[in-house]
Amino acid sequence: MRTEPTAEDRAHVSRRDFLRGGIALAGLTLSSPASALEPVTVERSRKIRIGVVGGNFGCAFYWHEHPNCIVEAVSDLIPERRQRLQNVYKCEKSYESLERLILDKRIDAVAVFTGAPDHVRHCIAAMKEGKHVVCAVPAAMSVEEAEALLRMVKETGLTYMMAETSYYRQPAISAREFYREGKFGEVFYTEAEYHHPGAEKLSFDADGKITWRHGLPPMLYPTHCTAFLTGITGERLTAVTCVGWGNGEPEVTTNQYNNNPFWNANAFFTTDKGHSLRVSRSRKAAVRGTERAQWIGSKMSFYMDHPNGLGPIIIRAGEQMEKDDAGFERKLAQFEKYEQPLYWKTDMLPEPLRHDSGHGGSHTFLTHEFIDALVNERPPTVNIYEALAYTVPGIIAHKSALQGGKQMKIPQFDPKPAIA
Repeated sequence: MRTEPTAEDRAHVSRRDFLRGGIALAGLTLSSPASALEPVTVERSRKIRIGVVGGNFGCAFYWHEHPNCIVEAVSDLIPERRQRLQNVYKCEKSYESLERLILDKRIDAVAVFTGAPDHVRHCIAAMKEGKHVVCAVPAAMSVEEAEALLRMVKETGLTYMMAETSYYRQPAISAREFYREGKFGEVFYTEAEYHHPGAEKLSFDADGKITWRHGLPPMLYPTHCTAFLTGITGERLTAVTCVGWGNGEPEVTTNQYNNNPFWNANAFFTTDKGHSLRVSRSRKAAVRGTERAQWIGSKMSFYMDHPNGLGPIIIRAGEQMEKDDAGFERKLAQFEKYEQPLYWKTDMLPEPLRHDSGHGGSHTFLTHEFIDALVNERPPTVNIYEALAYTVPGIIAHKSALQGGKQMKIPQFDPKPAIA
């Protein structure tokens, strides 16, 4: 009898395991949040021809530098942004819309960096034309959209990857290795924060028109936080209680998201291993901007650098006793500064991509992971199941906040193996 994959199963299916086993997406029964620190091997004979859509964030990647990738065409509805894409990727061919670009028979894959509410619609349209897809976060804006996206991936057998930057931030790579090596002991509690004060300025474009970010519920953009647990240990978030905060300003009383009332939200998740994750999302607050996490373990804890000046640091459980300020004895933990490796300088990447990039060095890793997955015909790390595991918990968290913090179950999308 075969059983559903455990968190340990998911966490220990490495890139090498995928390559050795030749697991195809259509038959994928295990997701792969773990990634060993292995050198890359580049097969230069195969080229992936990609179309890049979205002239803002879409310009922040390095498809043109990857030895196995050719930027075949670019697209944006706005001519100035379309030209920017052409300049960045040194691409002569452009289209006025994604709908026209996906009809190009020379294109193998599409990078979708359009507004979040359009992600599922655009990804499905691209896959209907036989294109593999890498998409900006979040994967979906509702459970129904998540179901439709998964259904299309299953029906087509095409590769879908979500470009979640937190998965490849340099401290996250370290945390993943600590976890794989058992250094944490048991990670029973994780905290993750994504604070973006002043984000309301992104609610309007240069012409003063509202953008998709206007009134955006904070928990519908959760993946920069949820990836810090699910992408490290492989656990799935199974239940949530969430509390939101708003101050009655126009953007959080009249908006396109059913008049979402929240600027900020804080959620407490439980996992399929009985562990917990606290997520804090702020758009309007007296906080410094950050995307960070801290993993609390029974033997060791790891804290990413904090915007207020501390870190990154490691705390190890100790045996030496001390007394607190009330005279009670306690064990003194060992505190040490962690010298964060810059993995983007190493042979984890092809030589042309070994340079710093946005979101903590993650953009070059995301570029390579998608192209390498296609070249080697393997599932990418942040595949459809991982993407939904990062995204859907936030959708349910927002529903919880709208009901005053009611605890709610989170639907699961991982494949369930058949009984032998």
